[in-house]
Amino acid sequence: MTQRIEDYALIGDLQTAALVGRDGSLDWLCLPRFDSAACFAALLGDQENGHWRLAPEGARTCASRSYMGDSLVLQTLWETRSGSVKVTDFMPQRDQAPDVVRIVEGLSGEVTVHSTLRLRFDYGHIVPWVRRTDGHRVAVAGPDAIWLRDVSRPADGTEGEGPRVKTWGQQYSTRSSFSVKPGEQVAFVMTWHPSHESRPKLIDPYESLAQSLQDWEEWAAKCTYDGPHRDAVLRSLITLKALTYAPTGGIVAAPTTSLPEELGGVRNWDYRYCWLRDSTLTLGALLSAGYLDEAAQWRDWLLRAVAGDPADLKIMYGISGERRLPELELPWLRGYENSAPVRIGNDAAEQLQLDVYGEVIDSLYVAQEAGLAPKPHAWKLQLSLLGFLETMWREPDDGLWEVRGQRRHFVHSKVMAWVAADRAVRTLEADPSLPGDAARWRTMRDEVHREVCEKGYDPERNTFTQSYGSAELDAATLLIPQVGFLPPDDPRVVGTVEAVRAELARDGGFVRRYSTDEGDTAGSNRVDGLPGGEGVFLVCSFWLADALLLTGRVKEARELFERLLGLCNDVGLLAEEYDPAAGRQLGNFPQAFSHIGLVGTAQALAREEAQEEARAEEGAG
Repeated sequence: MTQRIEDYALIGDLQTAALVGRDGSLDWLCLPRFDSAACFAALLGDQENGHWRLAPEGARTCASRSYMGDSLVLQTLWETRSGSVKVTDFMPQRDQAPDVVRIVEGLSGEVTVHSTLRLRFDYGHIVPWVRRTDGHRVAVAGPDAIWLRDVSRPADGTEGEGPRVKTWGQQYSTRSSFSVKPGEQVAFVMTWHPSHESRPKLIDPYESLAQSLQDWEEWAAKCTYDGPHRDAVLRSLITLKALTYAPTGGIVAAPTTSLPEELGGVRNWDYRYCWLRDSTLTLGALLSAGYLDEAAQWRDWLLRAVAGDPADLKIMYGISGERRLPELELPWLRGYENSAPVRIGNDAAEQLQLDVYGEVIDSLYVAQEAGLAPKPHAWKLQLSLLGFLETMWREPDDGLWEVRGQRRHFVHSKVMAWVAADRAVRTLEADPSLPGDAARWRTMRDEVHREVCEKGYDPERNTFTQSYGSAELDAATLLIPQVGFLPPDDPRVVGTVEAVRAELARDGGFVRRYSTDEGDTAGSNRVDGLPGGEGVFLVCSFWLADALLLTGRVKEARELFERLLGLCNDVGLLAEEYDPAAGRQLGNFPQAFSHIGLVGTAQALAREEAQEEARAEEGAG
């Protein structure tokens, strides 16, 4: 039975990640990297496309689950008529090969537990050959090899070898069965390696559990945020860390592909890549929470990825900086709840999005202001990007949201061109010894500002619009005060916030990116060129809370933030979008952008609260 997107929890090893459902089934895992082919793809098809279910006999869903402390170690409680057990799922940070560890421990009574491992390489397409070797089950097909073994332990203080596990093959799957009493444990370890190489060194699952908990707790202890909703903020930061590809520092937008923005619809995209649009907000979230090392690694990934001809700047890159991400459809997968097609790769990588130039330059400016160790070539890169943008900012582009309709003069793209020039001017003002022409960038900044205010603003409705000459609105215009294009008390900013809230918000503040209601005779929206609609976009809803706060509506901002917090699932995770009517999360999961929004809004509200307290103390004095 298909589970809701929010029924999944995340485990990972900082190089890839898996989704585990409330039914105990691991339904999505790509090995060895986030962007590798999946060996479990039931999330986008059915069980025959690969999964690994571990649960008590006859049980359908768990009683409860949570992460152990401030970690990515998931613990699931199961209660049955015969007793109770807990299952601990995690992926230890790898030394050589990726491992998935699942440990069952008896809590009460005696419980029979079943495991069904159904491996399907190449996104659920290839059935491997499975054999026995040295007490292991080994599955091999093409470049992939996976080893499965179990390690039993008796209850503390008792003698013996622990529960006996019976394992056999059935219907192209590997089945196991065993019973546990209080304190008894059975650990399964699944290890991947290239099929042409020898088996990697075996890990001790119980020692790995202790080490994983220690690793995560030590990392979490570095968090400097101590404001309201600290648990939710730290969980979001842990999620961002989990979406980081440790070897390069790149952060994927999500670990999944093709989870739909509309159930049954075609808006299904591959998000296992690194978007430049996220860069400034990601850096800000990490820096403000005390994670300077992660921020520096992300900054360094950014510098490597965008190096080269500024005309070739991409909007997204692979986790190692790859530029070619060709988009394909996988017809053998029916899609999550029949939302087809399932896509891998992303053709949006070839789009022209002028806003990314501003986002890169702003990211490097934020890093510099935060005191990250300077990179000698970073300023030269910014000058090169500015030189290209100076010749291109007047051109139409594909916009922040990667629309697949015709190019337009998107207001957000122009605003970010202004940001690029503005940050260059500020940098030169702070350090006149740097090469560059501050007067030239001031002229560009003024020209962009004047044009946006003339052509991107609707004086009759008192709002900035999505693009020049359009009546449509865009949630990205909520960022205008945040990036400094206009002050928060400017009437045009206040009017834009009100217009977005009136026309794009639903159910008290959940915001859509833009309208998908109007269509042509073919059923495609005139802006994005796609049929159907989508849910409310969670990061846009956080942007509305930020804008309300900046424009002085503190109480409304707090109320909206509380509603958004309420959308987190039981282990604190958010997808890309939300369907208010169905009460369901939508889109790829968990989504870095949504968690970045949560962290940013929480920090902004905490600063406001601190200022309120200071004003109160000053008044009392």
